[in-house]
Amino acid sequence: MRTTNTTLLTLCLLAAGCGDFFEAPGAGGSEVTTGDPRFIADCSNGPLDSPVVNCQPELLESSGNPYADCVTRINQLRWECQCLPPLQRWNAAEGCANQHSEYDSTRSAHAGFSAKICSPAGWAQNECPGWNSAEHVINGCLQAMWDEGPGEPYSAHGHYINMTNPSYTMVACGFYETPGGSVWSVQNFQ
Repeated sequence: MRTTNTTLLTLCLLAAGCGDFFEAPGAGGSEVTTGDPRFIADCSNGPLDSPVVNCQPELLESSGNPYADCVTRINQLRWECQCLPPLQRWNAAEGCANQHSEYDSTRSAHAGFSAKICSPAGWAQNECPGWNSAEHVINGCLQAMWDEGPGEPYSAHGHYINMTNPSYTMVACGFYETPGGSVWSVQNFQ
């Protein structure tokens, strides 16, 4: 049954306005009693005020395209953990996100974004510096950013805040693999 729900979720995340189509286990107003943090309460009333505690959605199978998988994972976290609508994949900004990733790999996180080395760059940026692979970025770094959750100060919760900001409708993921094999990735939001 979980495979079916995961497949439906994947298809749903690729389309806008899927909240009425996908119903998480426990839907109908009841809380999920399985204790499994991957499942959420009913999303029929719209976004939750705060994320489900310790939410860790089941990892989806890779499509073979890290750009698409990055956006899909962000949308999976948004939907399964807080009933937030999906962000659109911002294809036109992926080239700039790649440039940010490469530039930062020889400087520091957010250096390219701060220096405005390219456009379109978006209004906010998250970054995964020096990970083992694009897959680890998607499955590890994005989850770690989500796990920051809401709160103050911004410096301790900014990644989550960027991932859930209701003003943002698009995200562009960028990747760069250094000669030493580490992967730098940025996620630019607009």
